[in-house]
Amino acid sequence: MTGVAAGPKRGIDGEDVGKDSMSQAAVPLETAYGYSPPTVSQFSVFLTNKVGKLFDLVEAFDGSSCHICALSVHEASDHAVVRIITNCASEARDLLKRESLPFSQRDVLVVEIGDGKTLASMCLCLLAAELSIHFAYPLMLRDSGAPTIALAVDDLTLAGQILRRKEFRLLGEADLPAKHE
Repeated sequence: MTGVAAGPKRGIDGEDVGKDSMSQAAVPLETAYGYSPPTVSQFSVFLTNKVGKLFDLVEAFDGSSCHICALSVHEASDHAVVRIITNCASEARDLLKRESLPFSQRDVLVVEIGDGKTLASMCLCLLAAELSIHFAYPLMLRDSGAPTIALAVDDLTLAGQILRRKEFRLLGEADLPAKHE
């Protein structure tokens, strides 16, 4: 498998919406209809289940300005799927292609937990809308130090709208740190 660049983001009304332009901007609740939430690209890298393969993957990012901000490993008997989020999706995509690593790419929500916003309250908001969380894992690198979680859900736009209405902070790629601390 290889990564495929996603097309333009579209709001509920079909209008093009840029992903990075909305990451920090406050969206008034009355104009949230048609809002496409900020998302980040997640890469699912497929590795043979052999000693040293995970090391080879993370080492490939060491000499790069593209850093791994989140990592999740799902192991099976003959292969592993390593989900990563980086601070620069285009550079990560190029690096994975250069290393001849099979991968897929999808958008996920990144939600900041804190300031009275708990993991349980986030889950309850999504449950109330009957949205399923397919998987979730924490981010390792964040400038603010606030707990942050990556979420794959049934409907990114609806989940993003709901979480924003409940005053959760959603992050885009531009909100991820540019370098290691």
